[in-house]
Amino acid sequence: MTTQSELKARYNDINRGVYFIGTTPPKSDTPLDKVADIADKLLERVSDIDFDGLIVYDIQDENSRISKPRPFPFKSTHDARLYSSLLNKKSHRPVITYKSVVQSNSEDFNNWANEAWDEYGVKDVVLVGSPSKKNEISLSLAGAYKTLVNNPNEFFIGGVTIAERHASKKDEHERLIAKHKQGCSFFISQAIYDPQATIDLLTRYAIECQKQGLKPQRLILTFSPCGSEKTLEFIDWLGVNVPEATSLRILNAEKPLYESIRICVNSLQQILDAVLPYDLPLGLNIESLTNRKEEIDGSILLYKLLRSKMDNFLAKKELAALNKK
Repeated sequence: MTTQSELKARYNDINRGVYFIGTTPPKSDTPLDKVADIADKLLERVSDIDFDGLIVYDIQDENSRISKPRPFPFKSTHDARLYSSLLNKKSHRPVITYKSVVQSNSEDFNNWANEAWDEYGVKDVVLVGSPSKKNEISLSLAGAYKTLVNNPNEFFIGGVTIAERHASKKDEHERLIAKHKQGCSFFISQAIYDPQATIDLLTRYAIECQKQGLKPQRLILTFSPCGSEKTLEFIDWLGVNVPEATSLRILNAEKPLYESIRICVNSLQQILDAVLPYDLPLGLNIESLTNRKEEIDGSILLYKLLRSKMDNFLAKKELAALNKK
C-alpha cells in the first residue's frame, strides 16, 4: 500500500491542469452490492474521458445555513470514505474525500482520520467547516486542520473556497493564505455561475501571493450543468450565486441543459482570459448535482468541453514561456 498521495506529485507541476469528476455517495439505505453497481455505472459513464481522479462529497443537511426549504429532501448517505475506497479500487485513480468536521471533537476526528487511512486507503482529504455560525461547534476548522497535520499519516489536505463570500466580505484571498499556513495544499471552489466573483477572488489571491512572496496553491474550479428549474433552485439553495440574467437565459432556453453548458464554457473562458497574467496553478472539477441521467450525461459533455479549453490555455502559457527564454 502506498504511503503517499499520488496527487501530491502531480500538483507540483503548475504547467499541467488537474481534472476531476465530482460525485456523492449513494443513499445510506442502498444495499452494499447496489453501491458497488452504482460505482461501476459511474465509472462506465466516464470511461471514455481522461481524468486525474474523483471527488466524493460528504453530504450534510445544512438546514441551519438557510431558512428556505431544501428543494430536494435531505437523505443521509453511505460513509464518504467507503465510497471513495470503492471508486479508488475500481478506477485505480486517486479520490479526494470531503469531510464535514461539524459534529466531531478532536479525538473523534483523529479516529476518523486513522480509520480513513488504515481501513479505506483515503489519503486526499478536503475539510469543510460549519455551514452556519448558529451551529454549536466542538471542533473548529482550524482545529481539524491541526489534528490532520499532526496525524502520523501524511494526508494531502485541501480546503473549500467560496467566491460568493469574497464578493460580500472581500477577504476570501486572506482565508486561502491562512488555510495554506494551517496545512492546505489545494482548494476546490463551489459551483461557478458568476465568473466575475471568481475572477475577483483569483486576481486578488494571485496579487497577494506575489506581495507576500508566497507560492499560490492549486485552485480547482467546479462547474455543474443545470437542466431544470428544480436544479437551479437547488444551486441557489447551496449558496451559489446565479446572476438573474443567467438564470433567465437557462430557464427560457429551448434546451436549458445545453444553455447552461454553454454558459459554463463561456464562464471558464472569461476566468482564463482574466488570470492569464498570473501564475496560478488551476484544475477543474465537473459534477452533476442530481442523479437525472440527462444531467449526468450533460456533465460529461461539459467535462470534455472545459478540459479542452483548459488544455489550450496551458499550452498557450507554455508557448509564451518558451518565447521568453
